Amino acid sequence: MVDHYPDMTGRAAIILGGCAMKRLRAARVIIFGVGGVGSWCAEALVRTGLGNLTMVDPDMVSVSNINRQTQATSRTVGLPKVEELRKRLLDINPSASITAVRAYYDEKSSGSFDLAAYDCVIDAIDSVQSKVLLIERCSALGVKLFSSMGAAAKIDPSKIRSGPLSKTRNCPLARNVRKGLRQKNISADFSCVYSEELPAAPPAGSAASPDRAKAKKQANGSLVHITGIFGFTLASMVINDILHTGGDTPPR
Repeated sequence: MVDHYPDMTGRAAIILGGCAMKRLRAARVIIFGVGGVGSWCAEALVRTGLGNLTMVDPDMVSVSNINRQTQATSRTVGLPKVEELRKRLLDINPSASITAVRAYYDEKSSGSFDLAAYDCVIDAIDSVQSKVLLIERCSALGVKLFSSMGAAAKIDPSKIRSGPLSKTRNCPLARNVRKGLRQKNISADFSCVYSEELPAAPPAGSAASPDRAKAKKQANGSLVHITGIFGFTLASMVINDILHTGGDTPPR
């Protein structure tokens, strides 16, 4: 197999430098959740030159995913998200090591993941309970964590920010995460991407509007120009951390 890595990462190397690209190629990252945010984060990492990526997600591609998830197409509906994304990422860089794990992250499965074996852990999980559990485990192990807060019900990309969880505002998911951590007496702070935009209410009469007939679970609206920026921002945070951890500082 021809190794296209030097040529495909050439434009990145012009900015980051050869030593930085070697560091990025050797790095090991695990991402939990490859939906609207996680799928774009994963693709950005591989396109930039990350050499080793493990992806964890239990879900199948659905038609409703097509508007915002990179692996979701009319062809992949009904297929496992992590497997389809793995195929796509290997099409981008066949020399990369891409591991797909179709599983939930919860109390039952958490012990099967050696989080300390990775340079970075990325949290793009929707479930508050699973999110708090992952944060708890990373905090206990001293593992570097980058997390996505709520990208749903947002419209304005100019309101997207990155920073510590403690500084987030106007984000219901971040508020629930902070509450969950307090209940476990966890004081960990960590870098995340979030939006300062207040959640947008669905228009009256829409499928997700408040007057919808007693649905069991109301779906949140989401847009690819928001989830994509969340994912790219996470990728940027991870890449910068890898490139500036140990050794010389890569040129700008």
